[in-house]
Amino acid sequence: MILRPLEARDTEAVQRIFPQWEVVRWLHAGVPWPYPADGAATNMAQCLAQRARGEKFYWAITLKGGDDTLVGRIDLWPFDGVVRDTRGFWLDPALWGQGLMTEAAEAVTAYAFETLGWPELYLTNAVENLGSGRVKEKQGAELIAVEPRDYVGGNGPSQIWRLTRAAWLARRPA
Repeated sequence: MILRPLEARDTEAVQRIFPQWEVVRWLHAGVPWPYPADGAATNMAQCLAQRARGEKFYWAITLKGGDDTLVGRIDLWPFDGVVRDTRGFWLDPALWGQGLMTEAAEAVTAYAFETLGWPELYLTNAVENLGSGRVKEKQGAELIAVEPRDYVGGNGPSQIWRLTRAAWLARRPA
């Protein structure tokens, strides 16, 4: 897995991969569904503008030894003091179960804690999204709450996790 900054050239891959029920089902209800034909282009313009303003960070997930085509995305944003959610991700379902998202999450977490010096991350997932929950568990995040949330697939309980810089650093090899 290789992470690189999200770029406008990724729009076509996002539009092809993203609008799959397996990908969007457990994302927040603000994601338009059915996904419109211009959904990726609209979202890409918003993301690139937010990154240019320094509000959020966006990376394309690509395959090592591949052709640099986006196969997923991982995003990071600072805690706003209200909404306990600071990272999001999705991956082509054809690549699930290979550890790619865990690897991407580790790289982005390292950026948050080691480069940006953030003290903690708040992470969320639908209770039923077991794969997303496993990524948080592997990183040493602590489950701190379960709250209702609206998803593309409907209402459901959301797990809220807290990952501190200290806890993350303590579980990393020396």
